[in-house]
Amino acid sequence: MHPRRPSASRTQPSPRERTTCRRLPSCPGTSTTSWSPPPDLAAAVELFERATGVAPEAGGVHPTFGTRNYLVSFGGDAYLEILGADPENTTFTGTRPFRVDDARETAVATWAAHPDDLDAVRARASDAGIDPGEAFDGQRRTGDGTLLRWRLTANLVEPSGVVPFLIDWGTTTSPAVSTKARVTPVELVASHPRPEEITPVLAAIGTDLEVRQGEPGLRLTVEGPAGRLTL
Repeated sequence: MHPRRPSASRTQPSPRERTTCRRLPSCPGTSTTSWSPPPDLAAAVELFERATGVAPEAGGVHPTFGTRNYLVSFGGDAYLEILGADPENTTFTGTRPFRVDDARETAVATWAAHPDDLDAVRARASDAGIDPGEAFDGQRRTGDGTLLRWRLTANLVEPSGVVPFLIDWGTTTSPAVSTKARVTPVELVASHPRPEEITPVLAAIGTDLEVRQGEPGLRLTVEGPAGRLTL
């Protein structure tokens, strides 16, 4: 089965189009990160480079989760992670995170917020109606062998992915800073059939992401020297 590919513009946007680009959602002390699980990781990386003119950087592997990632910085404290099954990890028998095992197309699965105080924000989100769950430790090694460590809450506690999980990088440098591959984020659009239930949770987390009424999910548009790509 050939994966269905997202639409992509391969033409250079006009100066007017450039001035109308909207930023990603933000709030003091947070970063935004989008996870894009493809059914074929190599094909997704190739698609991204062809559409934007920017080659995602190899990040590393997550042996515990059976995944591998590629990274693209948005600048500041935000980045895109393209996450998929690690084809070299042939012994993994568990369930991969972010619905990687169920992916049939390259699409944005969810996003993350990086608050100054993860535990305080987790408590506020729980009070607003959705409990992100207890934070746990994660780690992976980069290509040069450097060990990265972080704390994060469970992913997809709200199935649509519109509610972000929370991550605390601690003393580890965020990939947003260390990744040299860079594109411009144009827009992150969220929709949900009951935005009135989701908006208070996002406000408690501290993000200004607007949720429109519609089919649940996220849509991300980015721009590079070769054009735009919408996932």
